[in-house]
Amino acid sequence: MKKITSLILLCSIVITLLFTDTSLAKTQNTSPDLEDEVIMVTAMADTRLELNSPSAILMEGSTGTIIFEKNKDEQLKPASITKIMTLLLIFEALDAGQIKLTDDVTVSEHAASMGGSQVYLEPNEKQTVDTMIKCIAVASANDASVAMAEHIAGSEEEFVARMNKRAKELGMINTNFVNSCGLDADGHYSSAYDIAIMSRELITRFPQVSNYATIWMDTIIHTTRRGQTEFGLSNTNKLVRFYDGITGLKTGSTGLAKYCLSATARRNNMDLIAVIMAAPDTKTRFNEATKLLNYGFANYSIYADDNENTELLPVRVIKGVQDMVEGKPGGTFSYLCSKGMTSDDIEKRIILYEEVEAPVVENDKIGEIEYYFDGEKIGSIDILAAQNVDKARFNNCFSKVLKRFFLSNKE
Repeated sequence: MKKITSLILLCSIVITLLFTDTSLAKTQNTSPDLEDEVIMVTAMADTRLELNSPSAILMEGSTGTIIFEKNKDEQLKPASITKIMTLLLIFEALDAGQIKLTDDVTVSEHAASMGGSQVYLEPNEKQTVDTMIKCIAVASANDASVAMAEHIAGSEEEFVARMNKRAKELGMINTNFVNSCGLDADGHYSSAYDIAIMSRELITRFPQVSNYATIWMDTIIHTTRRGQTEFGLSNTNKLVRFYDGITGLKTGSTGLAKYCLSATARRNNMDLIAVIMAAPDTKTRFNEATKLLNYGFANYSIYADDNENTELLPVRVIKGVQDMVEGKPGGTFSYLCSKGMTSDDIEKRIILYEEVEAPVVENDKIGEIEYYFDGEKIGSIDILAAQNVDKARFNNCFSKVLKRFFLSNKE
C-alpha cells in the first residue's frame, strides 16, 4: 500500500513539473548586454602620419578596428577597386556551389567592348572561371569582370543589383555601384571606409583570393577562331613585388578617380587593410599605403583566443529529456593591442546561465566568455549549446522520477 501511495505521489510531482510555469530568466553575474559586438575603435594616429591623399583608412581585419582614418566617409570615384565587390560575389558563388573554377565562361559582345584595363577577350571566346579571376585580380581586366558578372547573374545589370544589395548588407552606406568593373559613371561612388569593409569581408572569408592577387606576372592563352595566342599579365599592384606579408588586394585609376588602392598585408597573425583614395599619382598611392601598413605593424599586435582549451561546465536544463547541456565556444575572440600591451594584460571570465528551459537547440546561447583589460570590458563571444535537448514528455519525466525513486530506496 505504501508503494502504491508513493507512486501516486510521484505521478503528481511529474505532472506538476511538466505544467508549472517555471521562471527561467537567463541569469548572469554581469550586465545584460549579451549581444555579440564588433569593436570599432578609432585610435589616435601618430602626428607624423601625414598623407597627401584626400581620403584614407587603416583597418585591422579580424576585429574591424580603425587604426587611422582621413575623410573615411567621403564619397569618391572608386575606379577598379570596385572589382573587390565583384570578386567577393564570385567567391561567394563558388562557395555556394553555383559555379566551379573549371567552368567555361563565354565572352559576350558587351563584355568584349569594355575598353580600359583589359585582356582583350573576344566575343564568343571561352575562358575558365579560374582564368577570369586571375585576369580580374592581376590585370584588373574590365572585360573579364563583365563576363563573370553575366556568367553569374545572367546580365551585368542584375549582377550590379546584387553588388548593391551586398553592399547594404555589409553596412556600406556611402557606396553605390553602376557597373561591375569601375569605369567612371554618374552615380558610381564609394568611400575609403566602405572599401575597407568589403576588402575585409573578402580577405577574411576567402583568403584564397591572395593566391591570385599576389601573382606578379603570368600568362593566359586566347583561343579564338584564329587559333591560340599567349597574352601576358602583369600585376597593377606593385606592392606585391616588395612588401613583406602582402596579401593583395586591388588598384584602381581613372581620370576622375585619380589613383586608388586597397592594400592588404598579414604579419604575426594580424591582417591590415590600407585604403588610399584619389591620390594625385601612382607613386603616392603606393608610398602612402606602405606608410599606413608600416605604422600598423610597428604599433599594434593582435590578441586572439580560439578557446580551444577552455573548459566549460554544463548548464542545467529544466523540463528536458536530459538534465544538463554541454557548452562550446562560439568562435575566436580577437582584440587589437596597442604597443606595450600584451596578452597577459587581458582577463578572461566565463559566465554561464544558471539554467535553461527545454527545448534547447544546438547553438542556442547558454552563456558568454567576457574579456577585460584594466577592469574594462573589451568584448565577448557567446557560449553555445553543443547539442539539442528535447522537451520532456510525461513518460520521460515519469521514467526519470521512477529511476530516482528506486535508486534512492535501494539498500
